[in-house]
Amino acid sequence: MSKKHDALYNDVLGNLDTPTPSSEPSPEVARGSRFLKRSTTIADHVTGEIEEKTLRWVDPADCVMWDRHNRAYNLLTEENCRDLIDGIRAQGRQEFPAIVRRKGDGYEVICGARRHFAVSWLRANNYTQFKYLVDVREVTDEEAFRLADIENRDREDISDYERAIDYADAIKRYYGGKQKAMAARLEVSPPWLSRYLALAELPEDVVKAFSSIRDIKERHARDLKPLLARPETAQLVMEEARALFRDQGRGTMLDGFEVIKRLKSAARPAPAPKPRAVDARVFRRSTSDKGVTMRKKGRMVTLEFDADISNDALRVALDRVLEDRTKS
Repeated sequence: MSKKHDALYNDVLGNLDTPTPSSEPSPEVARGSRFLKRSTTIADHVTGEIEEKTLRWVDPADCVMWDRHNRAYNLLTEENCRDLIDGIRAQGRQEFPAIVRRKGDGYEVICGARRHFAVSWLRANNYTQFKYLVDVREVTDEEAFRLADIENRDREDISDYERAIDYADAIKRYYGGKQKAMAARLEVSPPWLSRYLALAELPEDVVKAFSSIRDIKERHARDLKPLLARPETAQLVMEEARALFRDQGRGTMLDGFEVIKRLKSAARPAPAPKPRAVDARVFRRSTSDKGVTMRKKGRMVTLEFDADISNDALRVALDRVLEDRTKS
């Protein structure tokens, strides 16, 4: 067997020669055991039971984000990556590798933007011993998209809107605009995928009404969809969205709950003012005569009478109005 093959086997099987702590086998048993272990492991590689991974410790400066990464790297900060920064510093190393692929002389990050930020931050803040652990893969763009989606789908630190934008791009780029094909590939239900695609279709003015895209939730698209579908309410929503954007720009920071509340409220017609109570009474000389109607609305009093009422009937009716006024 050549030295090259020996080196390969030693690399793959090097730790198999370590004796178990329980007892020391005889040289003959040990040799037989090592032979069986090596044979089994070699067979596993040949049959595909074991898949080799290429893990490397690299300088994060040699890595760039994939331009279709589903996380907005510019939104990463020391604050929202603090848990990861502290974890790497406490462990003395990054525990889980990022997934990358070769790009020129460096690497393109498919999954692992937060890990990249955390290691970069540590290196820039007097922890130059840390390096970025990467798993180097050969993957297509569609495979890269699915890898990133699987890793980040259940994570709360990537927003619904970031995910929605990623899906909207992917359905056109990889799946010919077919929701069923994309849902099957991602192993999600078509209705679930449809809700995220609807979120990506929110008008730009509505998106800008939020102080951060991380405040935009999938349910917000469901709340606004019927309002944006009707021209009369859509106009009201858009006007309020632009007003919110101006407010946010002046430093009035509103959370997502308050923004969606104001957008929905804007589409509801203002309740009609309640009519002011009117106190109306009629004063007559007799039941057969025309009379004078006194209407009181707030502090205003109006007297109404028919032009054909006789002077005598009017005089008596007015006297009775004055008598009533005196009593009250």
